[in-house]
Amino acid sequence: MNTVDINCDLGESYGVYRMESDESILPLITSANIACGFHAGDPATMRLTVEQALEHQVAIGAHPGLPDLQGFGRRRMDITPREAYDMVVYQMGALDAFVRSYGGSMHHVKPHGALYNMAAEDDRLAEGIAEAIYKVQPELYLYGLASSAMIQAADRIGLRSVSEVFADRTYGPDGRLTPRSHPGAVIQKTEQALAQVLRMVKEGIVVSIAGSPVSIKAETICIHGDGAHALAFAQEIRTLLESEGVNLSAPGVAR
Repeated sequence: MNTVDINCDLGESYGVYRMESDESILPLITSANIACGFHAGDPATMRLTVEQALEHQVAIGAHPGLPDLQGFGRRRMDITPREAYDMVVYQMGALDAFVRSYGGSMHHVKPHGALYNMAAEDDRLAEGIAEAIYKVQPELYLYGLASSAMIQAADRIGLRSVSEVFADRTYGPDGRLTPRSHPGAVIQKTEQALAQVLRMVKEGIVVSIAGSPVSIKAETICIHGDGAHALAFAQEIRTLLESEGVNLSAPGVAR
């Protein structure tokens, strides 16, 4: 039986700006990536999201991003590997304090947005992020784009990695995500996204925007919590995978 994790980026409310679907999505996923205040989130939101994730027995991960609230962490910044290291350590520490205050423990770290995409391509940035996680909590998992520099950096340092695929994003022939600035980067049709998910999980293949099949390792599937139909999409993906006999569980967590 195939086993796969469903993760979602949550805790991205900030001040008076609210993401209303977070608590409703939690029963449908197996791991949550919680924003740590740089690209989104604030202390109250972090605390509440941690509390809700623990109530639903969802694995908790830190979701560190670039310090860019206005751009939601999706604009690239020229940072050094040391700066990436410091940002990740800082944000991990903030979330971990809330998790520990409720008697829980963190499960993983998944970089957000531009930081994620930059580290997927840049060996040195990837190593800075992997080193930060390993030195703070070496037992954690690093969620990274399948076959990317992040997965390779984790493997080199002895950090456990989880290869991530995206339900609603298209891929280039090189296995990288199509940049959001390009037409067709985000899949709008639910049927197309579901078919992509099923093929990635069961066959280890994704069809690129060029029409060519690309081998891919699908250990966790990302659902974007800020999508317009995130809740319905999460439900459809879960229903599809369960109907196909796929076991849903966060890495290392018995279900």
